[in-house]
Amino acid sequence: MAFDFDTLTNRLDTDSIRWDTFDHNKVLPLWVADMDFQSPPCVINALNNRIQEGIYGYTHSPNHLKHTIAQYLLEHYEWKVDPDWIVILPSVVSGLYTTVQQLTTTDEETLIPNPVYHHLRLACTSSHRAFKEMQLEEQDGRWVLPSNKLQHLISNKTKLALFCNPQNPGSTVCTNKELQEFGNFCVENNLWICSDEIHAGLILDENKKHIPLASISKEISEKTITLMSLNKTFNFPGIGLAWAVAETPVLRKVIQTGLDQTIAPPSLLAYTATMAAMKEGEPWRQELILYLRANRDLIYKKFDTFQDLSVATMEGSYLAWIDCTKLNHQYPYQLFLEAGLATSPGSQFGQDKFVRLNFGTQKSRLHKALSLIQSSIKL
Repeated sequence: MAFDFDTLTNRLDTDSIRWDTFDHNKVLPLWVADMDFQSPPCVINALNNRIQEGIYGYTHSPNHLKHTIAQYLLEHYEWKVDPDWIVILPSVVSGLYTTVQQLTTTDEETLIPNPVYHHLRLACTSSHRAFKEMQLEEQDGRWVLPSNKLQHLISNKTKLALFCNPQNPGSTVCTNKELQEFGNFCVENNLWICSDEIHAGLILDENKKHIPLASISKEISEKTITLMSLNKTFNFPGIGLAWAVAETPVLRKVIQTGLDQTIAPPSLLAYTATMAAMKEGEPWRQELILYLRANRDLIYKKFDTFQDLSVATMEGSYLAWIDCTKLNHQYPYQLFLEAGLATSPGSQFGQDKFVRLNFGTQKSRLHKALSLIQSSIKL
């Protein structure tokens, strides 16, 4: 491989949330969803060159940024987007919170999946918005939304549906049929949609591809705000830049509420990193996928030997959603932590008897994590 993913990186003394929360001498931290790999050389070089310029004044986004994003979406997802539909954001999370606040009122309701990335839920609770949960079901090892069971959640107060694809924490990559069913359900019930697609560039299953929900039909597109970013794929979430795609002018106006006022724009380094990744990062991304795929397969192999643990099909991203319901333990997160492995507790995503493991790390660390899991369940 042209790029080195195996050499251990040292993230101590770098103010890392993941590595500083626990005593690194006692705990291997594989929880927060950033990777232990260096960003691509093209990103590092672009940032170094920008730093060497020595002037870091107020900065607007590059003149061709939206056109470059539109071309990137066309090349990678066969999604034809007008650059005017794109709104530059500091993060996907800020987009989630803004969408909920602006598209609903305190007496209206939002639909969110369960399990799901906790900020979809927090975007509602922090704004004092009621929500109902769309319970995902495991079907043939995949966590999916049962479209035939959603109608009973609808009332005259339901105005918005939040979506996550590839699914976090379940790793499902939705098919065209699944997306069409969900999108049509929202259109038929006159719901706005906000789709978190930050993991789009991390499809591991060779037989799957990321399909943006809004690309399914014009009717769905006109109801949808799509949130995307390269932060996860190229591992620079600490720099951060995202964008929203919204065909409908009213939705573009909504997602820009507070920008440059209460919500700061991306930093000049965020523009630099994102442009470099789009223009030159593809060879690195392709090798990253191969490495993550091998890590995923290592997890599959090890979990085949566990009677009381199971893991769903990991179609996308670097997150293993581990089912611990057969374990004779009330708090599986605590069980693994006491053994020396920090995962993300399932309660964070709405499921107490699960944990989420971040396998975006070197193989040696993953081997250690799997050994710690094995030792903990044999105690």
